[in-house]
Amino acid sequence: MSATTSEEDPWPVRTVARKIAEWVDRLGAVWVEGQLAQVNARSGTAFLTLRDPAADISLQLTAPSSLVRDAGGAVTEGSRVIVHGKPSFYLGRGTLSLRVDRIRAVGLGELLARIERLRRLLAAEGLFDPALKRRPPLLPHTIGLVTGRDSAAEHDVVRNATSRWPAVRFRIENVAVQGGLAVEQVVGALRALDRDPDVEVIVLARGGGSVEDLLPFSDETLCRAVATCRTPVVSAIGHEPDTPLVDHVADVRCSTPTEAGRSLVPDLAEETARISGLRDRARRALHGWVDREQHRLDDLRRRPVLADPLRIVTSREGEIADARTAAHRAVLRRLDRSSSELEHLGARLAALGPTATLARGYAIVQLADRTDDDVPPLLRSVADAPAGTGLRIRVADGAVAATVTTTPDPET
Repeated sequence: MSATTSEEDPWPVRTVARKIAEWVDRLGAVWVEGQLAQVNARSGTAFLTLRDPAADISLQLTAPSSLVRDAGGAVTEGSRVIVHGKPSFYLGRGTLSLRVDRIRAVGLGELLARIERLRRLLAAEGLFDPALKRRPPLLPHTIGLVTGRDSAAEHDVVRNATSRWPAVRFRIENVAVQGGLAVEQVVGALRALDRDPDVEVIVLARGGGSVEDLLPFSDETLCRAVATCRTPVVSAIGHEPDTPLVDHVADVRCSTPTEAGRSLVPDLAEETARISGLRDRARRALHGWVDREQHRLDDLRRRPVLADPLRIVTSREGEIADARTAAHRAVLRRLDRSSSELEHLGARLAALGPTATLARGYAIVQLADRTDDDVPPLLRSVADAPAGTGLRIRVADGAVAATVTTTPDPET
């Protein structure tokens, strides 16, 4: 479609609409897969809305009502279908639609095969890694709950949690849990709860259903949204055999909403009984310890050294007295021996010294006037005296003193 208009020569609306219709009409027929969000087949022409489950995009379909009736239960709201049709532009309203001539429901085997391929893809990216799993807090401040409005899953989670811990708080986000709007609403609620600082754990809860009913919880967009949450996520989808992909991505997987309600908070009665039991154990342990220490003190007090502290002093007192007596005797004996040895040495010294000789009348004579030597020489006999030497003997008080003098006269 070439642009041959200008501000001075614009095209009318009908011309633009016709040219768009001509351009769309040149497009060929296509196969399209999606999820039916709305089905209206009351008149001869059925009007359907085909929605992309992974994005907020939809496409209007038109088909003969007989085509929809012949498809039976395959063409219902929420069904996954594959349609074949040709794009067309309706001039009257200026809308684009897909004129459908064939509708085929996506089979269960095909759905399961697609889920399996997505499972392998997410596992290869590490979204199922156990190391990434976070443990929810023991007693969360607020629990975020994403579930259907007035659903049995909501009642199961809330009832079981409040019966175990009456003070538990919930922030509930009611969303569509199946159909074409489920993924978008669940992802929006999940992100809103993740931004709330009071919410410490988020629960995705839904009752059981067919594979088609649980298909939103195996959607790639929802799985990636759960993986990016900063808050721990608990998945409680369906019953025990149901395992949508979000179970593998979530931090905790509960088989049913009832189990989720029981695992979110501790049981008040059990915790009270546990605390009481721990207190009793602590009391018994403390009493046992005190009793053991008391017995130990009693044993120590019964020991002789503590029962009679002076006993050891008394018993050692006699030993000390005996030791002192023995030491005194040893010292006396030593003094006696030393005194005897001293007297013996004195007698020997007196016998060898000049005192005894002098006592018998002998004298020791020294020259007194010799000045050439410091000590006068010993005069042993008169013959040894030099010429002019005189001997003067003086007796006083029983002592004899002799003095040798030298005179000029030899005859003196």
